[in-house]
This record gives sequence, structure tokens and C-alpha cells, in this order.
Amino acid sequence: MRQAIFPEGAALVFGGSGGIGQGVALEFAHAGTSVAIAYRSKADVAERVAGQILEQGVNASTHQVDVVDTAQIKTAVDAAIAAHGRIHTVVWAAGPLVDQLHISEISSAHWRRAIEIEVVGFFNVVQATLPHLRDAGGGTYVALGSAGHLRWPDRDGLSVAPKATNESLIKGIAREEGRHNIRANSVLVGVIEAGMFLELLSQGQFDQKWIDETLRMLALKRWGKPEDIGRAAVFLASTQSSYITGQQLNVSGGYGL
Repeated sequence: MRQAIFPEGAALVFGGSGGIGQGVALEFAHAGTSVAIAYRSKADVAERVAGQILEQGVNASTHQVDVVDTAQIKTAVDAAIAAHGRIHTVVWAAGPLVDQLHISEISSAHWRRAIEIEVVGFFNVVQATLPHLRDAGGGTYVALGSAGHLRWPDRDGLSVAPKATNESLIKGIAREEGRHNIRANSVLVGVIEAGMFLELLSQGQFDQKWIDETLRMLALKRWGKPEDIGRAAVFLASTQSSYITGQQLNVSGGYGL
């Protein structure tokens, strides 16, 4: 019999209807744990992913939530707990579609939106879920960050800079909450052939020169897949990494080596 690597309960995936978030949700299901999918507007996608999970014989639920609204977060968290009995893992995979702009081109409105969703949103989620993880005897946070933290990618500041704040918060959670058996780690995400990358590619924000230069910076000469990120998140959330906290797992094909 396969040994369980998660306790009873569910992984709560914020941004579970996104291109990468879908892959994360499905990989948690493949690992045998229930999944609560939190989404903002793509109800059809969230329901489709939940259906795929249910077809595997794994429990799934969907929860609409805007992460800048603390009341909506509380409602979604309470509903996920009611549906699954417990949340053992909180995955932060939410984030807006961000235009590729040099720092000199970023407007105040762009910056405020990115910070509000990425940084304030993640903080709101932590505040709403931390008491439950403590009461349940522990749990894990996994945040999706950016490989750009290790080598700055020109024009991607609206994604990289806010995520860098969350990296600091992850380390703070790991330090302060370890006494409560709560761990916190992050997955540094490279170029993944899904979600925002494909959308920006279709808009023409990435030209052939960008593609060629980026591929030259990859040790593995291919784009990543959502399941690459999902498997890393599952590892960091599971008992297989039970003595790892406050760390970054870089899943970027060797970007910038």
C-alpha cells in the first residue's frame, strides 16, 4: 500500500484556475490528497479541474474569492474547512496578468495593482489561514515565486518585485511559526508553457529575439510545464520534506546558470 504523504484534509490552492495553478491542483490530487480550488473569475475552469480531480476518486471543491477582500477570503477558507474537515496546505499561486515593462515605464496604477494582489493578497490569505493551521497542529505554506529573484529578467518587474516581498514573508512564517509545526517554502517559477506566458506570447509581448535569448539562458532547452511546478509544490508540502522550511526550490530549467 502506498504510504500517505499528507494528513487528512485538503490543499487549498489560491489561483487554482490559472494556467500553472491548474497543474498544481492536479498534482496534489495525483499525490492522493483532496484539493480546494480558490479562484476569482474563471468558474468554468475551476469546475473543470475539480471534475478532473473527482474522476480520480479524490475529493475536490471550488471557492470563488477575491484575495483583496478579507471577508471573501474568510468565507472561502471557512467553506474549504467545512468541505474537507481541515486545510493542511495553503498554496499561493494567484496573481494578475502583468504587462512586460521596463521599470521606467511602470505607472503608479500598474505598481499599486501588482502590490495589492500579489503582496496584500498573500498577506490576507496568511492572516486568514494561520489560526486554522495552528489549531490543527501544523501545516504548510507554499508560495509560487519567480526565478527572476536570482537573475533579474528585464521588463518583468511587475511580477518579480512583488513576489520578492512574499519571499521575505515566507521566511518570516518559517521562522516564527516553526514552533507550531508550520512550515513555509517557495517554488521559484521559470518560463512555464501555460497561463500568463502563453497569453503574453499571443499578445506579442515576447518576440523571437526574447525567445532566443531566454532559451540561451536555460540549461534545459525547453519551457517548463505546469506539472513541473506542481510536483515541486507537492514535495515541499508533503512529509517527504518535513525538515525543510524557509527555503526556495528553483524550478526554471537552470535559468541564468
